[in-house]
Amino acid sequence: MREQLYDRPFHRLVHAEADGLPGLVVDRYGEGLVAQLNTAGMDRMRDALLDAFARTLGPSWVVWRNDSPARLQEGLDQAVEVPLGEPPETVLVPEEGAEFGADVRHGQKTGWFYDHGVNRGWAERLARGRRVLDLYSHTGGFGLRAARGGAVAVTLVDRSASGLALARASAVRMGLAERVETQDAEVFGALDALCAEKRRFGLVIADPPAFVKTKKDLKPGLKGYRKLARLAAGLVEERGFLLLACCSHHVDRAMFQAECFAGIREAGRSARLLHEAGAGPDHPVHPALPESAYLKFLVYALD
Repeated sequence: MREQLYDRPFHRLVHAEADGLPGLVVDRYGEGLVAQLNTAGMDRMRDALLDAFARTLGPSWVVWRNDSPARLQEGLDQAVEVPLGEPPETVLVPEEGAEFGADVRHGQKTGWFYDHGVNRGWAERLARGRRVLDLYSHTGGFGLRAARGGAVAVTLVDRSASGLALARASAVRMGLAERVETQDAEVFGALDALCAEKRRFGLVIADPPAFVKTKKDLKPGLKGYRKLARLAAGLVEERGFLLLACCSHHVDRAMFQAECFAGIREAGRSARLLHEAGAGPDHPVHPALPESAYLKFLVYALD
């Protein structure tokens, strides 16, 4: 199925329960694979999985990213291991004509977020001639796609110095460095400072980590999404755009939309919802498991 969907081997190959393999995540990076074994049962199948990888794909290298918090709930150790070959320090990931650097050993999750691949196209489509603010930018996926789309200036904000370093290196490779700046900062603090400076952007993007990691976090987490929408909307110029995302499976689409719209209204703005989406097709949804539809992505036009 992936070979029909993608003409190059850069995508999620196995999406756990939705692909009939609970506890297993495998991302494909060209000649290499990065896998997460998040359950005790799947962890016991390491040798069988390596054999299956060799027979079906023949990878040059494999990384076990067994450092997710889910393993602690299964009574498993956390570690990063390389059972086959040696991955490059920076893996180059092509995406719609762009090329990004990923750290598959130490970066977030498996090093790159394939789930937003289609959604990042909206940043590129809406950015021409605009100043762009990319919040929680990580390695710059949304912001650098916006720069490729003709943004006059892009500001990436994240508190990961290593993620921003990868973003700057990608900007140099793509010839975008003159239009891209980075800020190593906590996002809400950066938003307060930008509001105080009365800065305005034609496109603001916010793709935060999960604010709701457990059910008990739901009420404060929803307040966090509303606050983020309010502050971000306040920085959008008239007739600009706001892109908001949520990766918590505890927050359904209706909840997320309600909090985002409430935040936009609290900022004194009116809005039209142009587009809503989830993850790309390499992250299928199991019809009986609503949790597998974890990603929410909203595109607003603000008046």
